[in-house]
Amino acid sequence: MNYEEALNYIHAVQWAGHKPGLTRTRTLLAALGNPHKQLKFIHVAGTNGKGSTAAMLASCLQAAGYRVGLYTSPFINRFNERIQVNGQQIPDEALVRLVERVKPAADAMTDIPTEFEIITALGMLWFAETKCDIVVLEVGLGGTLDSTNVIDPPECAVITALGMDHVKELGPTLADIASAKAGIIKPGSPVVSYGGVPEADAVIARAAAERHAPLTVVDLSRLTIEDGDLDAVTFDFDGLNGIRLPLIGSYQPRNAATAITALRVLRSRGWNIPDSAIRAGLEQVRWPGRFELLRHSPVFLLDGSHNAHGMRATVQSLRDRFPGQKFVFLLSIMADKDVDEMLALLLPLAGQFVTVAAHTPRAMSAETLAEQIRARGGRAEPASTIEAGVARAVALGGTGPVCALGTLYFSGDVREAFAKLNQ
Repeated sequence: MNYEEALNYIHAVQWAGHKPGLTRTRTLLAALGNPHKQLKFIHVAGTNGKGSTAAMLASCLQAAGYRVGLYTSPFINRFNERIQVNGQQIPDEALVRLVERVKPAADAMTDIPTEFEIITALGMLWFAETKCDIVVLEVGLGGTLDSTNVIDPPECAVITALGMDHVKELGPTLADIASAKAGIIKPGSPVVSYGGVPEADAVIARAAAERHAPLTVVDLSRLTIEDGDLDAVTFDFDGLNGIRLPLIGSYQPRNAATAITALRVLRSRGWNIPDSAIRAGLEQVRWPGRFELLRHSPVFLLDGSHNAHGMRATVQSLRDRFPGQKFVFLLSIMADKDVDEMLALLLPLAGQFVTVAAHTPRAMSAETLAEQIRARGGRAEPASTIEAGVARAVALGGTGPVCALGTLYFSGDVREAFAKLNQ
């Protein structure tokens, strides 16, 4: 099996027709010797900020001298990004070797595992093989029935900002969504919650109390944002002053406050994480595709906000960093998202839209999206490819700012097209 064949095998099994549940993952991992039983975890769930918070946690733990696994989704440029150890992606040859190990075990199952379940098994094998001290594990969807939830009680469960997303799978209210996320809370295992949504907070508090899991809600009253520019945002939180965070979204200090709170909970459990490591980890963190500046002048931004909750945070960041300016937006949105609200948020900042379809069956067509924008009084033109869309957005932008957003699924293609354009 070569690398392409390994990826084709991973991507071959889709969710369609599979019942949600943990049985397949447990069966598969048992056939592989239960590698997850050798590992310690921080388990991260939430609607938005999961990936950024996970990246910050991993960076700080690595700065503290630990060997740290990081499991995230989706990827931006290459599949291997999803499984990292100390910032290094799983090597191609290791991925192929582990797929060759997983495939016979998966093929022998009567209920074939899904793509995400196979990737979870691959991650657990690699983290065990590389003898990670701790793994930062981001859930794929929800919490309760997510395949990552097969782990034993983690060192800490972290629930980031909650909002309305994946309502078809998780339920139509914030309480339903919180209930699914709260599924990662395990008996006796501490929980850190971003908080701020009373309806959801009540559900999380109840789940933590029922499972005798000590709950810490992030105290955002202790957060002061000092300054922000196109290179870093500087903030103080709970005795850590003047931290320069290179993730420049206005919302990122709040994710950092969540990470710091979780790291201090870990410290209380005996992990050696000095404040100097927290500072170094946050100041060195890299997380592509989240309010990321690909060019300073004229500005070209890439942002992965893919639901109304995330879009609200992105729009606030655009207003903070570029007061009074209008944008050319390069936009792709999944058809199952709250398109109405996302467009309502963007239209006041938009000079012009260029619409494209990300390479996934879930993406709304460029033409349909352009029509929806025009129906709301916006100026929009569809592009036939992402490459053509990037070129057109840059041309329309001139010396003004351009922002590509609406889904993480087109981030890698946008980055590649933009790099080619500037060769």
